[in-house]
Amino acid sequence: MADVFASVPRRDQRAKGDCYLRGLMLDGRRKSIQAMASRPPGGNEQNLQQCVNQPTWDPVPVQRRICERMLPLINPTAWVIDDVSLSKDGRMSVAVAPQYCGALGKRANCQVAVSVHAASDTASCPLQWRLFLPKEWCSDTGRRTATRIPPEARHRKKWRLALDMLDTLAGWGMGPPVVVADAAYGTNAHLRAGLAQRGIDYVLAVRADVSAHPFDARPVAPDRTGPVGCRPQPRYRHPAPSVAALAADLGPEAFTSLTCGTAHAARYGPASPPCASARPARPSSVRSGPPPLPNRAGGTGCCPTAGC
Repeated sequence: MADVFASVPRRDQRAKGDCYLRGLMLDGRRKSIQAMASRPPGGNEQNLQQCVNQPTWDPVPVQRRICERMLPLINPTAWVIDDVSLSKDGRMSVAVAPQYCGALGKRANCQVAVSVHAASDTASCPLQWRLFLPKEWCSDTGRRTATRIPPEARHRKKWRLALDMLDTLAGWGMGPPVVVADAAYGTNAHLRAGLAQRGIDYVLAVRADVSAHPFDARPVAPDRTGPVGCRPQPRYRHPAPSVAALAADLGPEAFTSLTCGTAHAARYGPASPPCASARPARPSSVRSGPPPLPNRAGGTGCCPTAGC
């Protein structure tokens, strides 16, 4: 643990960080400051509160060192973009708001963070995380002051937070073997375009109503009718059907069966039914439409924007 907190300048701060990290890893259901301070020897609740809530040390080198140590140990097969939600009571926790809470499976008063996890068949570790700040907090001066939110912290859409984290990790010399995410992120055309622009391979779930073009579809510019006016711009001659309609028209040979890894087989047995991810993969003969331009309503023009 001393290696993780080596960038922290003061010895007493390193000791507090060591105590906090041990409290997280030791047995015990509750991971609050009060509960964790009572577990390791020499735990002090006030010291831990100051270490976490009023830090004078830079957390970025600590985060980077954790990534440098964990990536070789996990040897991830993918990086996972996902939400982490914490249900809350009251209004004074930072960024708390009525929003979808994945931990409860419904809309509730909670905090939501966007995370990037390195994951393998047997282990996972968060590499980066960003607290999602709802729009209502941007104009709530009273709560921002009480919770010490810096002025530069503003509302930022979840897909942008995900790309920000990938850029941070890339700046540390770390890149994913492949990025995976559920439909809350995969349906967003801007996220897909951002990953493609960065040269990052991805496997993203999409909703069945997302529109897509076959790979052989190409935008075509109609002939110019006269010398006056702008030249016609290329466009697809037919509306893009939904991915559900495209999949329904394909035969079984266009799909690939996915099987779970050794951890799933060890838990459920070799004769167990397929896990949730063992469903037909999207065939290679179908692609999502091109990154669309914003339409008049502020949407994406092709695929609905999710995860905002």
